[in-house]
This record gives sequence, structure tokens and C-alpha cells, in this order.
Amino acid sequence: MNSINLADAKAHLSELVALAEAGEDVCIMRRGKPVARLTSAGAPKKPVSLAELRAVTEAMVPQAEPAGDFMRRLRDESRY
Repeated sequence: MNSINLADAKAHLSELVALAEAGEDVCIMRRGKPVARLTSAGAPKKPVSLAELRAVTEAMVPQAEPAGDFMRRLRDESRY
């Protein structure tokens, strides 16, 4: 893990972001103590297969009332 003080981090932020994007962690220090860590945001999510989504949703039982009405009813019946 790379360590850098806060003043240098401000001056070289784009370089530090490039390092984090490449998978390296960067520790930002203030007066010799770690205060922040710059890491990669992670891998992008894979696209959803429409065929798999249909297979899952077709197996679901349809509900008697819309979700919004159901939640309103739960909220209103539970008051006081």
C-alpha cells in the first residue's frame, strides 16, 4: 500500500486516482497518521440476462394488490 501525506495527495490527486484505478491502495496520512484510503471502486456489474430474468419472474405468484397499496395499508393499520 502506498502512503502519502495530505498536502502531496492534494497536489497529485489525479496520479493517486490512476493508481487506485489500477488496483493499488493508497493511504493518505495527516501528521503521520492514516486518515483516508483510496481504493478501486470495484469491477463493473455484469449485464442481466433477459431470459434468466423472465424465468425467475414467471415462477413468481402474482400478488393480489399493488406493492404501493400493500405498503400503505401496512403503514396505516399499524399506526397508534
